[in-house]
Amino acid sequence: MKQTSSIFDSIRVKSNKDRTQNTDGPKCEWDGCDKPGTHKAPKGRDREGQYFHFCVDHVKAYNKSYNYFSGMDDDSVRQYQREGMTGHRPTWKMGVNSKADAANARDGSRSSIGGDNVNDPHDFFAGAAGGRSQPQEPQRKVLALEKRSFETLNLRVTARGAEIKTRYKELVKIHHPDANGGDRSSEDRLREIIQAYNVLKKSGYC
Repeated sequence: MKQTSSIFDSIRVKSNKDRTQNTDGPKCEWDGCDKPGTHKAPKGRDREGQYFHFCVDHVKAYNKSYNYFSGMDDDSVRQYQREGMTGHRPTWKMGVNSKADAANARDGSRSSIGGDNVNDPHDFFAGAAGGRSQPQEPQRKVLALEKRSFETLNLRVTARGAEIKTRYKELVKIHHPDANGGDRSSEDRLREIIQAYNVLKKSGYC
């Protein structure tokens, strides 16, 4: 029996017909290339989850010139390398009642009455300094997931807009494998940073 016969092909684990069908897919997106685009390549920063499709030769060429941190300065990198010694987590000075001071600094709930700092998250004593307190615009409550996202980016919950975006870019530049000679030990931390930024972006903080 010839191996090319239709009878032999019918008992193959994968028939020639299936193999032909599997070649149908996206074409290589490299200019002038007609080969199948069998390999995905990321499109870049702020386009997470989007990919180009290249053949094996052109995906190698693309990866050689790919720079996730293009346009970002080195000063922020050095700053976060120093902060990496504490795991990119907030720290506070040790002293009297430092634990309470740290907690209030995190949620921004400290109020001032007559020059003395008092923990008054519900503004019960807002008028104690004399006269009626000025009306304040209602603040949207920070959800638990959003608060964790701020902590992941080493930011206070009062951070907004450009501050969040700047911090995100700095952290990504530190933990991306390209900035660590291909070392992938920080990939889990990088995923946490990207996820935290996306949460805050969808919530309208930046």
